[in-house]
Amino acid sequence: MHTPLFPAFRSRLAALGRRTAGHLRQATLQQLGQHLAELIPVHLLSGADEGDNSRARIFTLRLTCECFVWQMLKPRTPCREVVRQVQALACLQGKGPVDENSSAYIQARQRLPRECLERILAATAAAAERRAPPGPGLQGRPVKVVDGSSVQLPDTRANQKAYPQPSGQKPGCGFPVLKLVVLFSLASGALLDVVLGNLHQHDLRLFRRLWEVLKAGDILLGDRAYSDYVTLAGLPRQGVDVVARLHQRRKVDFRRAKRLGHQDGVFRWRKGCMQSTILTAKQWAALPEEIEVRILRFTAACRGFRTQQITLVTTLLDPKLYPAVELVALFLRRWRIELCLRDVKTTLGLEQLHCQSPAMVRKELLAGLIAHNLIRCVMAEAAQVHTVELERLSFKGAVDALRQYSAVLGQARTKRLKRKLWQELLRSLAADLVPLRPGRTEPRAVKHRPKPFPLLNRPRRQFVELPHRNNRWHGGPRKYRGLN
Repeated sequence: MHTPLFPAFRSRLAALGRRTAGHLRQATLQQLGQHLAELIPVHLLSGADEGDNSRARIFTLRLTCECFVWQMLKPRTPCREVVRQVQALACLQGKGPVDENSSAYIQARQRLPRECLERILAATAAAAERRAPPGPGLQGRPVKVVDGSSVQLPDTRANQKAYPQPSGQKPGCGFPVLKLVVLFSLASGALLDVVLGNLHQHDLRLFRRLWEVLKAGDILLGDRAYSDYVTLAGLPRQGVDVVARLHQRRKVDFRRAKRLGHQDGVFRWRKGCMQSTILTAKQWAALPEEIEVRILRFTAACRGFRTQQITLVTTLLDPKLYPAVELVALFLRRWRIELCLRDVKTTLGLEQLHCQSPAMVRKELLAGLIAHNLIRCVMAEAAQVHTVELERLSFKGAVDALRQYSAVLGQARTKRLKRKLWQELLRSLAADLVPLRPGRTEPRAVKHRPKPFPLLNRPRRQFVELPHRNNRWHGGPRKYRGLN
């Protein structure tokens, strides 16, 4: 190795060749779990022949991706801790020193192609689908669930420009908001694909870009936002049926329907006069002038609570092939996807991202979604091996168990011992089931009281802090509007 321009670096770079990077890569995989590494195809993380990711570095493309995913599996893990892990592994194997500065790892994350992460996300979703046990469906057809959500970003100028904050917040006092529309698999809970946008883009506009992911024979399950004419008329033309909750602005009179049962009938909807803003003129003209939809209404009753009437609209018109009872049961399972979103945002800590630029924010989110799919693969394998319901497995329990067992797997010396540890991991996941609690209510309320600090109602540099702001509360109850 020749370094004529930087002779002082020769002694440090000589020990950090391609073989060292390979050993570090394998050791980091042990931290993720040996079986998880097999879910990421090798060709997706192979080095380029020229340009970025073509040089032999410590943080190769594969090592960078694995460290990124490992960082997402441990919420609030800084880049410095990732570098310390690589340093410790290099020291353990008697390799050359690794620079303690996190700049190399940060630059390696910036070189990581976003398209590569998207392909890995699709590969992990397909692996989870293969491992998941066959779940209840409609006539054996796969069910995909669509839903929208949002995450907060660091308040930087670049993030504000790409993903502006809500208009009701003052400049400098809010956070940029990134909107995402995700497509889940109801069988495995894995995230199949995601579309990103800003706060001013409607969910339907973003969902339109996910149409190509749906395949003929799929059934799409959604909430009120996806019961529009464009979705109900467009998706059946590519062999995809829709089951969604009817929008509250739609009025239903079953006396005008072709009766199929009690509060179950077929209606004819006409295309509106105004063109949809999410379609071009050519796409709008290609939609049929009339469609037939099936609307059914049922009452959700839970002991001890008020009854609630829910109205569904679907393109599944055959009442014998798709009875109303099965459609109602399918829609009630949609709550599981809400829990999957909670796992992504709360358990993995993606409610507020940490990267400072829009490009890195998108990569950070994709890495977190890949980590979610890897956990889903472990849960699906445990459910299939031990014949338990996948919905009864705890996502948080799987994350905690994988962290502990991965450290032991890294110390196992033989393949037989590693297989035994992995089977024990699957057995522990299958034995620790979430108890069945039908009708359990989870109010969105916070028990811990907030700190008595004033709200930041102007930029921090212009904010004037009042001295002795807590004196009025001394010796008496806190009379503050925001506290209970």
